[in-house]
Amino acid sequence: MPNIAIAGLIQRFFRRLGWEVQRVENTNTEQQILKKLLRLTGADVVLDVGADVGHFGDMLLDLGFNGTLISFEAIPDVHERLVQHANDRSRSWLVAPCAALGSGRGQIAINISANSVSSSILPMRQTHIDSAPQSQYVSRQIVNIERLDELAVQYIRPTATLFIKVDTQGYELEVLKGATGLWQRTVALQLELSLVPLYDHAPTFMDMIAFMASMGFELFGIVPVFRDQQSGRMLQVDGFFVRADLGTGKS
Repeated sequence: MPNIAIAGLIQRFFRRLGWEVQRVENTNTEQQILKKLLRLTGADVVLDVGADVGHFGDMLLDLGFNGTLISFEAIPDVHERLVQHANDRSRSWLVAPCAALGSGRGQIAINISANSVSSSILPMRQTHIDSAPQSQYVSRQIVNIERLDELAVQYIRPTATLFIKVDTQGYELEVLKGATGLWQRTVALQLELSLVPLYDHAPTFMDMIAFMASMGFELFGIVPVFRDQQSGRMLQVDGFFVRADLGTGKS
């Protein structure tokens, strides 16, 4: 039996069980898009904004990234765990001082969620709480806030080629406004985008697409992130962007 027929039988078998089987390189996953973008752009430094305890960093290293990874985290106790984990995992994984990132410098209040990953400077909307009750806020802390371009420049050489990942629960646009000094060295980004308003005053999906286009970046791919478990409605996605002048879509 030809290989293509065998593959079809296998797919139909697993579909009856509720599974979808694909070749790994063809899957629309965060790992595969990230792997392709790093290869296409040649980024040798990754800035991981909103690192939590290091899940993204672990994935990046597991993909074989051998450049420099610099993580940023705002919540003090989470930051402490991140530092320990990064030190244990790799000498090329650096962690910046504990601080939130935005368009200015000073101090700001951050809302701490029960699951930590949903913590945000912005007030959370009921839609988010209804979709993920474990995400509701349980406390509030005052933290330092810095600009990414001022903080990151201490760790990167002038010739570095940057990939920036931002996951700050609705505060992504403010982080990007504080990264203008890095744009000329940035070749790609990964941003969390909300399809439904989940935080007060957060930009919409279309706002973020328009802003990135104004900065010379094209949407390269989208991966689902957060879905309402009852209705099935998609609430958040990760958007991958690449510099338009790199011509990656034409290869």
